[in-house]
Amino acid sequence: MNAHATVPFVDLSIQWNQIRADVMPDVERLFEANAFCLGPWATEFEKSIADYLGARHAVAVSSGSAALHLAVIAAGIRRGDKVLVPAHTFIGTVWGLLYEGAIPIFCDVEAATGTIDLADAERRLDDSVKAIIPVHLYGQPADMTATMAFARRHNLTVIEDVAQAIGARHGGRSLGTIGDLGCFSFYPGKNLGGAGEGGLIVTNDDEHAKALRALRDHGQSQRYLHERIGYNYRMDGLQALVLGHKLGHLDAWTDQRRAIAARYKDTLAATPLLLPEIVHGDHVYHLYVVRTERRDALKAYLDGHGIQTGLHYPIPLHRQPCLLEIAAGQSNFPVAEEFASQGLSLPMFAGMRVDQQQRVIDAVLAFFDGE
Repeated sequence: MNAHATVPFVDLSIQWNQIRADVMPDVERLFEANAFCLGPWATEFEKSIADYLGARHAVAVSSGSAALHLAVIAAGIRRGDKVLVPAHTFIGTVWGLLYEGAIPIFCDVEAATGTIDLADAERRLDDSVKAIIPVHLYGQPADMTATMAFARRHNLTVIEDVAQAIGARHGGRSLGTIGDLGCFSFYPGKNLGGAGEGGLIVTNDDEHAKALRALRDHGQSQRYLHERIGYNYRMDGLQALVLGHKLGHLDAWTDQRRAIAARYKDTLAATPLLLPEIVHGDHVYHLYVVRTERRDALKAYLDGHGIQTGLHYPIPLHRQPCLLEIAAGQSNFPVAEEFASQGLSLPMFAGMRVDQQQRVIDAVLAFFDGE
């Protein structure tokens, strides 16, 4: 390998080269069938992924954000309702709430995992809180056993944000199938990613599923009969086709991610870095996020040595400009602030070569050796 070549943060061409020969004939068939919006490939993908996850229903949509939006509507969350969410997550977690006039109530996160801190959530409860959205951050589960007990105790709907954690399990069950609704993203860089945008909602509730299928397709119960306000949130047939081919590789790609994570853990354990912990189930390592007070210096050092990194997420929700008015009066998120200021995502992708990972490891060790 060229010592000066960049180590990418992610390389999706590896996956494409594995599936290209199988995908291209189906692409030809899709174009010949004019199956561009939903269609037979979407139907087949919904069946396959429902079976993979152990869900009764899977509803394919146009993005992870669309999935969360429709889940909010299906759950009956209305204007003025409050919903508990972690302060440290991607902003897509709360868009659906804001679209419907609901109010996100930000909660601090656990120091070990970055997932929602239920003790802090308890302190923020009032009678207007109708739901909780646990985010399975970076590929690891939130504590769903405790979350479901918390939700039952306070009569809350549970919408799981599984955008980063497809294939992870908690208590023997796939994430997304434990709460009332589970929302997935198939953004290209996700563990299961499309050739563009895509998303999914899973549920075991027949009425939720019926509502979701209408909501994604202009509110139609049958063609040109619009019984409710709906959206154009249908999955493209091409995305379903690609995702269907990738689904069969997902477990093998997840095993590769876990092997990379294990090597990072073994080789970086002696550094001052805080490394990911496995606490509430397994981990599928969508991201490998380390933490250090010297995050910006380490990032600059790795950038200077041709190693791409990521920041997930440097500005917590309560400090986002568009959310400042909502966040006014909500305060004290010290752990979320730590994750935002200290987290650095190292390169992590299925197919990452050993020599590429060794370059990352060597550079991180050299950075700390030079202190």
